[in-house]
Amino acid sequence: MTNPDAAPTTYDYLVVGAGSAGCTLAARLADACPHATIALLEAGPSDDSVLIRTPIGIAALVARRTRYNWMFRTTHQAALDGRQTWQPRGRGLGGSSSINAMVYTRGHPGDYDDWKAAGCPGWGWSDVLPYFRRAEANVRGANAYHGADGPLIVSDLRDVNVFSHRFVEAGVQAGYVRNDDFNGETQEGVGIYQVTQRDGERWNAARAYLHSRRRHNLHVITQAHALRVLFEHRRATGVEIARDGRIETLRARAEVIVCSGAFGSPQLLMCSGVGPAVALREKGIEVVHDAPGVGANLQDHLDFTFQKKLPGDRDTVALTVGSAPDWLRRFAMYRRERRGLFASNIAEAGGFIKTDPSEARPDVQFHFCVALVDEHGRRLHYGAGYSLHVCVLRPRSRGSVGIASGDTREAPVIDPGFLNDPYDASALLRGVKAARRILEAPALAEHGGKELRTHALHTDAELMAAIRSSAETIYHPVGTCRMGSDAGAVVDPDLRVRGVEGLRVIDASIMPTLVGGNTNAPTIMIAERAVEKIVGAQRTVSARSEMTAEA
Repeated sequence: MTNPDAAPTTYDYLVVGAGSAGCTLAARLADACPHATIALLEAGPSDDSVLIRTPIGIAALVARRTRYNWMFRTTHQAALDGRQTWQPRGRGLGGSSSINAMVYTRGHPGDYDDWKAAGCPGWGWSDVLPYFRRAEANVRGANAYHGADGPLIVSDLRDVNVFSHRFVEAGVQAGYVRNDDFNGETQEGVGIYQVTQRDGERWNAARAYLHSRRRHNLHVITQAHALRVLFEHRRATGVEIARDGRIETLRARAEVIVCSGAFGSPQLLMCSGVGPAVALREKGIEVVHDAPGVGANLQDHLDFTFQKKLPGDRDTVALTVGSAPDWLRRFAMYRRERRGLFASNIAEAGGFIKTDPSEARPDVQFHFCVALVDEHGRRLHYGAGYSLHVCVLRPRSRGSVGIASGDTREAPVIDPGFLNDPYDASALLRGVKAARRILEAPALAEHGGKELRTHALHTDAELMAAIRSSAETIYHPVGTCRMGSDAGAVVDPDLRVRGVEGLRVIDASIMPTLVGGNTNAPTIMIAERAVEKIVGAQRTVSARSEMTAEA
């Protein structure tokens, strides 16, 4: 990392946030503009941790408050029995790609065509597919859908748990097709997920884009918490940061680029004076630009989980009196070969299905976990078992992100508005009943076991009550700095913040609508796509300057 005492204070580009988007953007921009200087600012630490590198470390990273997890909480959700739900978010280099389940999915092609139709030219499926391929190094090789030369390693799991295979077989028995590539010709079906791993280790965005090689023009500065974007006459000119107990100012000659995620980006904009004017003035913040859309349009995948406890110590992740020797054996195997349970992402299998034949594309996603995952892993259970997660892919409910004060070091106010739209409740109930049919199929049912808390629930009313009492996020918040061509959009299709100059937002917050799948790969794609827009804009400025000089 950069030595704070030796680092300059002025750069061409300041990139705020070193998550999936920030790592991708900063590295690609440094490569594309070798004569420009880029500073990548991250509030958290380096990602040099065995918990991050070892895939099974997700159990500690997601469930517990650590230096790598912001562990936010939502407001009380009326439709979820008034509960506050957890919102794990990655902190440190790699962001949420350092703590996620490593599942590589892109969503459905129709999701991106929806973006284009909603006023985002250049963001349709045919436009974004080349950038997915550019980012990817798929171990299966290149084809029309996949890349093989990118920095993001996409692998098959080295050792798939026998129960993951049984889930896929049960899904087929329940009437769904087997799918060996959810990112290929079709998304629908059940199968084993590909993961962002290399040789049994997590391959987060920082390993993919930052650590691959040293770039002389890229300065990565950790433990630097962005307090606000600085403006001069409505042009972003720098960022004020808190570092080592001091307040410092870094300047940007060309642009400030915010990549702080669906919660952090709107919070930083609002604390900088860009957001709903009334709300900003209430917090004593001077308004730079009245932008009511900042913080609005929050969307997330609400998730319900079945847990099934198995008799005895049966192949899955087990916490029993006699399991200690197995854990030692598995750990020794991982140290020697980077194989076995410690190389598992736990959510090994899953699927995309239609709960209603009239749907044009899958409306529900499954994540099958080879462990008893309860409350994100915060609640531990004695014994062996597995879990089946269900989420609605395109929720119609909309929430918001607000600010508690003008200080970004205070947690944002997160209100996902879960189940505010009746469609989401009915779709999730259909998904829960579809998941139950898979659990009852012979490939799983013949191994016995009993559902925790849900075994006696069968009617729609009983299952809906269970959803309201226990459903939580599956960690895919997006949309709070919406992209579009209309006056209410926060950023335009080039990801420039409307109403000001020299400022862009590039991360999952710009998604107009939530894609039908996990969001890490789409976020990386957004950053890959954005680099060409930034470079193209800079070339235009340079050309105009040369023409003016000649004249």
